[in-house]
Amino acid sequence: MTERLDGRTVLVTGANGGLGEEFVRQALDRGASKVYAAARSPRTWGDDRVVSLALDITDAASVDAAAKTASDVDLLVNNAGIAPEGDASVVAWDDDLASRIFETNFFGTLRVTRSFAPVLAANGGGALLNVLSLAAWLPLPTIYAASKAAAWSATNATRGELAAQQTSVTGLIVGMVDTPMSARWDVPKVSAASVVAQGLDGVISGAFEVYADDDSRDVKSRLAASSEELNAYLAERLEGFVPG
Repeated sequence: MTERLDGRTVLVTGANGGLGEEFVRQALDRGASKVYAAARSPRTWGDDRVVSLALDITDAASVDAAAKTASDVDLLVNNAGIAPEGDASVVAWDDDLASRIFETNFFGTLRVTRSFAPVLAANGGGALLNVLSLAAWLPLPTIYAASKAAAWSATNATRGELAAQQTSVTGLIVGMVDTPMSARWDVPKVSAASVVAQGLDGVISGAFEVYADDDSRDVKSRLAASSEELNAYLAERLEGFVPG
C-alpha cells in the first residue's frame, strides 16, 4: 500500500523535470494539499495545488525569499543538482566547473536546509529528504562524486542536529536513473517513478536512508569490507564506464 501525504505541504527543488517533476506528481497523487515546485525558471503546471516558485539554490537571498514565501512547508525535498559534461578528473579539474558543482550540489543543499529548518520546526518538525547519489561511495574521478560524498556526510550530520526539533532527515541513495541528466550514459537505469516512490515511502516511515536500486543496495552491503576489497570490487564493476 502506498504511504500517504494527506494534507502535507511539500517543497521540491529542481522541480522542472526529471526526478523533481516526478516528486511533484507523486506528492499530489499521495494527497499533498500543496506542492511548491521550485526552480530557477519555474514552469506552469496547470494545477491549483502546485505553486510555481522561483528559487536559485546558489543564491542565499533567493533561498531566504523562498523560505519566507513557503512558510507552510512541512516536507522539504532537496532534489536540485547538476552533473555537467567534462567533469572527468579530481586531479586535473577545472576551477570554475568544480566551484559550480559544489555551489549547487553541496552548498546549495545546505543553504536550502539552513533557511527552511526554522520553517519545518514551526510546522511541527516535518521532514527533509535529500536526493544523494551512489557516486558518493564509488571511486569515480569526478567532482560530482566528491560533491555527493560531501552532501551525504552533511545529511548524516543534519539528521542529528535537527532531531531536537523533531525533523526527520532521509537520504535517498540512487544510482543511474532514467532522466535527462543521465541521458549521455548508455547503461542500465531505473525509472524516476520507482526512485521517487521509494523515497517518499522512506520519508513517511522515518527511514534514515533509502537505497533505490540494486546497485545502491549492493554497494551498501559491501561498505563494511576492507577498503582494498571494496575498491577492487568496484573497479571491476566500473570497468569501461567513462564519466564526464
